[in-house]
Amino acid sequence: MRRVLVAGIGNIFLGDDGWGVAVANRLMQQPMPDGVRVADFGIRGMHLAYELLDGYDTLVLVDAMAMGEPPGTVALVEPDRPDPSTLGEPSEPMMDAHSMNPGIVLGLLDHLEARVDRVLVVGCEPANLDEGIGLSPTAAAAVDVGVAFCRQLITEITAPVAKETTR
Repeated sequence: MRRVLVAGIGNIFLGDDGWGVAVANRLMQQPMPDGVRVADFGIRGMHLAYELLDGYDTLVLVDAMAMGEPPGTVALVEPDRPDPSTLGEPSEPMMDAHSMNPGIVLGLLDHLEARVDRVLVVGCEPANLDEGIGLSPTAAAAVDVGVAFCRQLITEITAPVAKETTR
């Protein structure tokens, strides 16, 4: 059984930055296949890093993400893992648990010796990142798209692998 963590991240106090949290909260209301955990991590990057110590095959980050596309565009990105040698030691001041971005979290995994085979990001181009609670109408309309996108990914990731037959 594949273990999958779907992590909604973002700051709900910065408008559309809370898009990933909104998607995760909607997904948490739906049944998931065995081995799939959906959680709202918000801005708790350190919490996410430690959650990954439990061992997951795939991490799906759901987040608002500037991509240079029209606001509300939802896309899938498979980022490169950061080079751990550029991150410094885990005890340095950059380890503020409330300001860690996904790149720092992924780099921290190597320091913590956590294993995640594949990382995917479901991102939404934000329309508004101003201070304030609530998504813009454009981002709010993209929540359903993000939920459907994540459900499709979960189905693909957790589908049984067909075994090759030898002749």
